[in-house]
Amino acid sequence: MTRVLSALVLLPVVVGTIWFLPEQATLLLALVAAVLAFREYCAIARGVGVSVPGGIGGVAVVLVACAMWLGDRSSGFSSTSLLPGSGESFTEGWAFHSNQAALVLLSAFIVAGAISVARGRPGPAVLSDAAATLFAPIYIGLPLGALAWVRAASGREAVLLLLAVIVVSDSAQYYTGRAFGRRPLSPTISPKKTVEGAIGGMVFGTLAMAAGGRYVFASPIWMLALLGAAISLLGIIGDLFESLLKRSAGVKDSSNLIPGHGGVLDRIDSWLFAAPVYYMFVRFAA
Repeated sequence: MTRVLSALVLLPVVVGTIWFLPEQATLLLALVAAVLAFREYCAIARGVGVSVPGGIGGVAVVLVACAMWLGDRSSGFSSTSLLPGSGESFTEGWAFHSNQAALVLLSAFIVAGAISVARGRPGPAVLSDAAATLFAPIYIGLPLGALAWVRAASGREAVLLLLAVIVVSDSAQYYTGRAFGRRPLSPTISPKKTVEGAIGGMVFGTLAMAAGGRYVFASPIWMLALLGAAISLLGIIGDLFESLLKRSAGVKDSSNLIPGHGGVLDRIDSWLFAAPVYYMFVRFAA
């Protein structure tokens, strides 16, 4: 019951923000999720003996998400210039905003390295701490910023379609796994997941994208089906990856923030792996 009540509260907030509010609200929602997920990530890192500086790591997560949201877009501007020999004025032009995510990551790399040097403590933790710090904006910031970009570039329907496909795939994994599951998918990471459940999730996720994508994108159905299969598969991998992190740290949930669901990272783990391929589809193929 607690799990259902939490879902009944959170789902309208997420869907309502994406559907009714402007694109900046989706970015703000993504940033809130990113900060909360980063805090849980730091706690997991401490569980495996890794130290992630909250300042540089958190700032990098937020900035890289903003860079992904802003980048690769053109915007109109006004100018007044005389066309040679015509005496007429040209009053419309375009400014292109290049993606600055790489600049943020390069800056985070320099700062993380400088912090390691300033500590002056040689040892095996130097590489793991620096690597975990740089992994945070890649693992959390880039995918959530990509989702905010999709909202800005392709509209609310595109983001909610991804949400629907992941929900359908996750639900199908659970119910087909309970009904037909016999063979463990990854017993050392997540003993309850089965091969049959994963197949069911991929089948229904593919069908959901093929059916719903026709109303959002002009892409052929075979491309939408491939996209649905990729999103479903990557959602499973994202779930297993986060489970691997938690199992390595000896924790069941990333936090107790959401009653019945664990932490924010537990709720968005599938999104973090599915969002990059969805972003690339919308950016280059849709």
